[in-house]
Amino acid sequence: MLGVSNVDETAQGLRAYGGESGDARVARRRTALIDATLDMLAEPEPGAVTVRGICARASLTPRYFYESFAGADALVEATYDLIIGEIAERALAGFDAGSSPRGKVVGAVEAIVDVIESDPRKGRVMFSDTLRSPVIATKRAEMITLFTNLTFQSAPAVAKVSGGQETLAAAHFQVGGLGRVLASWTEGLIDLDRSALVSICVQMLLPESRAVGPSEAKLS
Repeated sequence: MLGVSNVDETAQGLRAYGGESGDARVARRRTALIDATLDMLAEPEPGAVTVRGICARASLTPRYFYESFAGADALVEATYDLIIGEIAERALAGFDAGSSPRGKVVGAVEAIVDVIESDPRKGRVMFSDTLRSPVIATKRAEMITLFTNLTFQSAPAVAKVSGGQETLAAAHFQVGGLGRVLASWTEGLIDLDRSALVSICVQMLLPESRAVGPSEAKLS
């Protein structure tokens, strides 16, 4: 009987209210929790993410927190996964839209820069050295693996490479280097506008571009 009662209560809780469906309300509250987490993680000196702290920022009670997440770590993971998913999707779209090897790299880099420029919080969560939570460390390792694999798989489309271990080593080098450049730019340690940042990143990522200066490496 207890199980039936709980199901009935859940069903009632998901009914439409004020013209908004139950599922829509759950999604809205979930988005608010993730947004609050972005705010907290992007602070200059971020503290620990707690259920109480996040609920206070999102103006929600713990009841609504637990309808979407098992705990604070699960929320941090979901927030990071959302950013990784957005960057990967947009970078792949930019790469695929390019009609030349250079155009593909430009499209991917521009997409990544656009994400972190349009919402600096996402850049800080992805790259900031001030975030030392074990959850973030694990998610960053996953991110590096994901983007290294994507770089390795796409390498034959932009350069004459064997696709072997040397190409994999180069992919690790490129992803690590690009990540550090974007981290420094996000933290204000590199004073470049968007165009100059994209240009230098493309120059580093394309082997044939490294012998020329950024002003000579046209983004076309």
